[in-house]
Amino acid sequence: MSHFADRRSRSLWMEVAVAPNAAPLQGDKECDVVVVGSGIAGISTAYELAIQGSRVMVIDRGDIAGGITARTTAHLGSPCDDLISAMIGLRGEVLSRLFHESQAAAINRIEAVQNKESIDCDFRRLDGYLFQALNTDSKIIEDELDAARKVGAPVHRLVGVPFSHCEQQHVLRYPRQGTFHPLKYLKGLAAIIEAKGGTFHAGTVVESIEERDDGKVVVSTGGGKVVARAAVVATNSPIVDRFALHTKMAPYRTYAMALSIRKGALPDALYWDTLDPYHYVRLQPGEDRTDYLIVGGEDHKSGEADDAEMRFQALEAWTRNLIPAAQEVTHRWSGQVLETIDYAGFIGKNPGSNNIYVHTGDSGQGMTHGVAGAMINAALILGRDAKWTEVYAPSRKTPAALGNFLKENVTPVKSFAEYLAPGELNSVSDLKTGHGAVIRQGLNKIAAYRDSSGKLYTRSAACTHIGCHLHWNSFETCWDCPCHGSHFAFDGTALNAPATSPLAEVDIEDQP
Repeated sequence: MSHFADRRSRSLWMEVAVAPNAAPLQGDKECDVVVVGSGIAGISTAYELAIQGSRVMVIDRGDIAGGITARTTAHLGSPCDDLISAMIGLRGEVLSRLFHESQAAAINRIEAVQNKESIDCDFRRLDGYLFQALNTDSKIIEDELDAARKVGAPVHRLVGVPFSHCEQQHVLRYPRQGTFHPLKYLKGLAAIIEAKGGTFHAGTVVESIEERDDGKVVVSTGGGKVVARAAVVATNSPIVDRFALHTKMAPYRTYAMALSIRKGALPDALYWDTLDPYHYVRLQPGEDRTDYLIVGGEDHKSGEADDAEMRFQALEAWTRNLIPAAQEVTHRWSGQVLETIDYAGFIGKNPGSNNIYVHTGDSGQGMTHGVAGAMINAALILGRDAKWTEVYAPSRKTPAALGNFLKENVTPVKSFAEYLAPGELNSVSDLKTGHGAVIRQGLNKIAAYRDSSGKLYTRSAACTHIGCHLHWNSFETCWDCPCHGSHFAFDGTALNAPATSPLAEVDIEDQP
């Protein structure tokens, strides 16, 4: 998502260039494994394969590691992001135990790799605290304590966290969680992959992924084709499946900010509360006598709200109420989370494929999902025993999650119904500079944006994935699809999967 004209959304990590010399793919190439997507899942998978001798190629439509991974808050937590008790209710104790085991193993793997490869990425082990939100019932803590013990998660019950007004709140402490600087870590992995003969190609748009009769996979891009023994599609939302996986997950936008804070003013730990959506807090080492306090939350379904300023105000107010030592805001950004109906990602062989593998649906735990998924997919590709495949199998069925399935699949129905509604403005002449809006023209809807110089961009308001109705995102200066998470730049360029094609240009009748 590096094409935005407006850089108001800038994470704490984005100053680090992971593979700055990666050029667009030119000409036809061959390799053992081609990885589509260069976030933590894609680069970690390439690393696991490269150290085993595979010739790997990583391609991305934007900058390497410039997508959703650059918009994380980089918590490394092993408890289920949607509560352990909720996962047990859907998937039972055995699979929930394996899920927790895999997430803990991902933290172990990051620790081991950064030690082995001498990657300076601010990694550290620390405690994680789930605390009772103000003015809520403590029963949720009791339920989570029981659930954590059932899945074998080390846990301790306490009273109070070092936040104002939270001295008597009920708390669960999970030891040996972790955190790090995600792009410093990936920069280290990328250097190792390149040293082992791997290559990176940025600015390379994938047009199709197909399996040949001989079992080889052909990835076609605007600059050439890649023929490989296997392909891993590790995009935020998959581009090899049109319906099956997309109906089992939904995109949510989450918000984060960094504030300066005096070193030592808050114990270094992970903190998250019991609200839904919840708040999450961590520290990042700074310089001199200050650190960064990173706070996230205020989630909503992608494309269903355009009120980022209000959400940041609410997030800042929550932070200053509970952590008065927080100082000035230094960074603000948002990202997208793909929530699955049963809280675990879809990782493994793509349904109906022989040599195409997927990684998607990280459900708020993208860092640990990315590393656990890399271990799974690399093992499968190499023909080795892969742990935890049953937990994450893309073809799995979860009957107990039918309610979540029905709830999330109302969105496409609502989206297509929006084509019958009036436009947001009567005419493009009403569109102010720096703003975007959907305007009706006869039977069609137009996605219109006027830049700061007054130039008008008019594109179809239909997502090029399956045609859902788009919505303007003024904070990120892009068009969001509420159905499956596609994003488009103001000029129609596709920024985020599953859409791969740009929005169609449209002539508008009353253009001034």
